[in-house]
Amino acid sequence: MQTECKCLMVNLKMGLFLDFNPFDNLLCILLGISFTVWFTLLLVFIIVPAIFGVSFGIRQLYMKTLLKIFEAEAEHVVYTLYNECVIEPTSLEEEIKEIRRSGSNRDLDHASEFEMSDIFYFCRQGVESIMDDEVTKRFSAEELESWNLLTRSNYNFQHISLRLTVLWGLGVVIRYGFLLPLRVTLAFTGVGLLVVLTSIIGFLPNGRMKNFLSEQVHLMCYRICVRALTAIITYHDSENKPKNGGICVANHTSPIDVIILASDGCYAMVGQIHGGLMGVIQKSMVKACPHIWFERSEVKDRHLVAKRLSDHVEDKTKLPILIFPEGTCINNTSVMMFKKGSFEIGSTVYPVAIKYDPRFGDAFWNSSQFGMVNYLLRMMSSWAIVCSVWYLPPMTREEGEDAVQFANRVKAAIARQGGLVDLLWDGGLKRGKVKDTFKEEQQKLYSKMLVGTQEDRSRS
Repeated sequence: MQTECKCLMVNLKMGLFLDFNPFDNLLCILLGISFTVWFTLLLVFIIVPAIFGVSFGIRQLYMKTLLKIFEAEAEHVVYTLYNECVIEPTSLEEEIKEIRRSGSNRDLDHASEFEMSDIFYFCRQGVESIMDDEVTKRFSAEELESWNLLTRSNYNFQHISLRLTVLWGLGVVIRYGFLLPLRVTLAFTGVGLLVVLTSIIGFLPNGRMKNFLSEQVHLMCYRICVRALTAIITYHDSENKPKNGGICVANHTSPIDVIILASDGCYAMVGQIHGGLMGVIQKSMVKACPHIWFERSEVKDRHLVAKRLSDHVEDKTKLPILIFPEGTCINNTSVMMFKKGSFEIGSTVYPVAIKYDPRFGDAFWNSSQFGMVNYLLRMMSSWAIVCSVWYLPPMTREEGEDAVQFANRVKAAIARQGGLVDLLWDGGLKRGKVKDTFKEEQQKLYSKMLVGTQEDRSRS
């Protein structure tokens, strides 16, 4: 029996010896060292600074280096940008009179109520709208003055240098081989910590301690997510930051607008309840902080939405509400019509202007072209996200001012500060048709001109 056991042990040892591969062992050791070094660097240089809200200046140095490269290589690119034609607006009556004057020798005072030449005015307006469409071009990527070495933005430029092509190839290796894995790791870390920590805080009783911990956790996680985009953000006029019981309104370019603002202050989010991963995040967040989530059936009930918002702002202990009144993403060249709902509540409004620098990466989300995952991957494979944020002085509704006028006044202030074009068009035109009211307005102007002409002739 002992002999059989000894033989079995010898065979087992021989089998282990034969199965042992020194190369596999060395590979495992190297992988272990690599992961240890990787996460140590993340912890020391990114996660810990994010917790305390400090920066070593690495991102700023990285941005300055990129600027020098872009400026040095700008002369190696042939530009094929097209100048926009500027069309000076004139009144309907003046233009039609000019067309009648040039096409007829008769005195305008004795002209008929309607002339066939009037049609040319509306034809011209239609052609001008096609040539210089103020709406459609706001839903496409902003054109660059110089190429930023990203294939997705080279539609206006041509490669003419081997040096430039080599530099572009090196950039692909850096962005996809180093930056993308780093950013994906940080994104999962930030979102994972947000879900776990807010869920734990949700078990604490309501009070100052819970609010304090919730704010610190939100700030920490959003700062980690900001670093996952290599976002370099410059905040201006921080003394005007939104305060509890108010409403923060900002122009909307991208879903990351939320992360940009929330990394500098805590807000109560407003939005529709989603499923999947987004739903898990929403459920965990609302346990620690009173965010306002609506069911799909409740979103269209304007009175219910207004009541929920009013109840929130009346409690001065609750965080300011963050709202994007445009209701859709615009390409950061303009500000479009603000929906009046958030301006009917009567609370103090804190305007915020956000302006991105497209040279490092286009932050605009074209939701009709890219899904959320595809968009985030494009952001994480860009050079960086560089933007400026201006906190404007708080504004309140003036006496005799309705919600629409108040919204337009706030919108104009944001556009002026951010260097954006102030447009009256509804961002809903991104997916919908022009409302009949716009057509009827032109018809009313034309009929008013004709009726006015007839009345003038009857008086004379």
